[in-house]
Amino acid sequence: MFQVRFHGRGGQGVVTAAELLSLAAFLEGEHAQAFPSFGSERTGAPVVSFCRINERPIRNREPVLEPDAVVVQDVTLVGQIDVLAGLAKEGYLLINTGRPIAELALGDLGGHRPERLRSVPATELALEHIGRPVPNAVLLGGLAALTGIVSLGALGAAITERFPAPLAEANVAAASAAFVLIAGDNDKEPANAATA
Repeated sequence: MFQVRFHGRGGQGVVTAAELLSLAAFLEGEHAQAFPSFGSERTGAPVVSFCRINERPIRNREPVLEPDAVVVQDVTLVGQIDVLAGLAKEGYLLINTGRPIAELALGDLGGHRPERLRSVPATELALEHIGRPVPNAVLLGGLAALTGIVSLGALGAAITERFPAPLAEANVAAASAAFVLIAGDNDKEPANAATA
């Protein structure tokens, strides 16, 4: 089972991100679930959502405490909450920022595989392609490139199913831009990075 935890703020599409990832996995024949964890927070308050993907039916409905991947949609949450809580040393981390991971106050990353810790300027890409600072689709494109958990095609199909045509096309373009950006970074890794 592959488990993803999304951190963000109300209004950034954190819940929608988990739903889109779940739908993309479903479109590829996997079992998936997505659900949020929040109370009556207002726009801008911290929100967490979760997605699980598996070949078999998923019966666990608990929050994801030991994620295989963490997506941080708002870099200002770093330092306010422990976004790395439960993330295994083999896990993936994707943060919405144009700054390198090494410049963020993430604490001890010793033992984590550097090629699995990435940042992407998702808000800037969203503004460029969508015209709004909503980074969720962009980060999903980056996550697809970083983890391979879903294909870009399935992600595009999920976005197209969820949104009306003009908005869907813009979100697919934004997700594709992040996918290319992260995939290009992965191509620059040393040959032994994949086996480290």
